[in-house]
Amino acid sequence: MNIALIAHDKKKDDMIRFTTAYQYILQEHTLFATGTTGQKIMDATGLSVHRFQSGPFGGDQEIGAMIANNKMDMVFFFRDPLTAQPHEPDVTALIRLCDVYAVPLATNMGTGEVLVRGLERNDLSWRNIVRGQAPITESE
Repeated sequence: MNIALIAHDKKKDDMIRFTTAYQYILQEHTLFATGTTGQKIMDATGLSVHRFQSGPFGGDQEIGAMIANNKMDMVFFFRDPLTAQPHEPDVTALIRLCDVYAVPLATNMGTGEVLVRGLERNDLSWRNIVRGQAPITESE
């Protein structure tokens, strides 16, 4: 599966702990991340991660484009809800795209653990069916 890993600055340490703890699961998948988060994950774990731009410089939108083209299967986006983000519209758009395309999204470590355990058990194989299909619109 294609998995995106994103973390706001104050949540990067959580992402490092998370990817370190579940490295044995994540290494079986293709990983994508925004710039700094991806570098920190690679440095801490040795995992191979395709890095996009940093979030404020378009990385969120690059991942959003993959979602819109049904090329992303899961997103771990550890958000900082207490700090204003200058690229908040991009964050909102990314979350909306996950909803439109039925892409599982974890915005914190608790939900992340539930999703990664489901990934480990192969509970998310339904993404293979959904991938490539257009979303259902209100007019259908």
